[in-house]
Amino acid sequence: MYDITIIGAGPAGASAAIFAAKAGKKTLLIDNDKGMTRRAWLQNFYSIMEINGPDMVDLGEKQAVKFGAELVRDKAVDVQINEGAFEIQTENGKYETRYVILATGALVDLAETIGIRTKPGTEPRIKKVLDVDVNGKTNIDRIWAAGTCAGVSVHAIITAGDGAKVAINIISEINGERYVDHDVLKPTT
Repeated sequence: MYDITIIGAGPAGASAAIFAAKAGKKTLLIDNDKGMTRRAWLQNFYSIMEINGPDMVDLGEKQAVKFGAELVRDKAVDVQINEGAFEIQTENGKYETRYVILATGALVDLAETIGIRTKPGTEPRIKKVLDVDVNGKTNIDRIWAAGTCAGVSVHAIITAGDGAKVAINIISEINGERYVDHDVLKPTT
């Protein structure tokens, strides 16, 4: 069983997976490889002069895998509560997890299918978003949301930060204390 499963590997999902896996949580990242970041050209992402969307998504996935996340290329089609855990049904398999992070970009159909409340979106062309609290929690216990589907701006840098925030909040809940991931530069001799 996974500790945290993230559905969607764009900037929000990959950032969440990076933090979750780096914190030692058994992490699964499910992505169907069709996110809107794959069509982006980015010149406004902190510390990156410019990058195309496909390269950014690929790098985010590689970084998550580097820290121990498992990446599954598939489409999640349902999430059910099963004896205190969640069972995520994909087109090609089933996965059990304790926590779910939805990072599905502009798409909220899966969330609606499983009973997560929505509200009108505020970004251009984003009709509906998930109704989450300031921490990213949805109306279903242990299902959280991050990024555009959670109502934050579609800008990749903002969704990436939101994914990290939501992962840190879940890690803190699991650990029973506030989690901080801060690496320190090693001194040179």
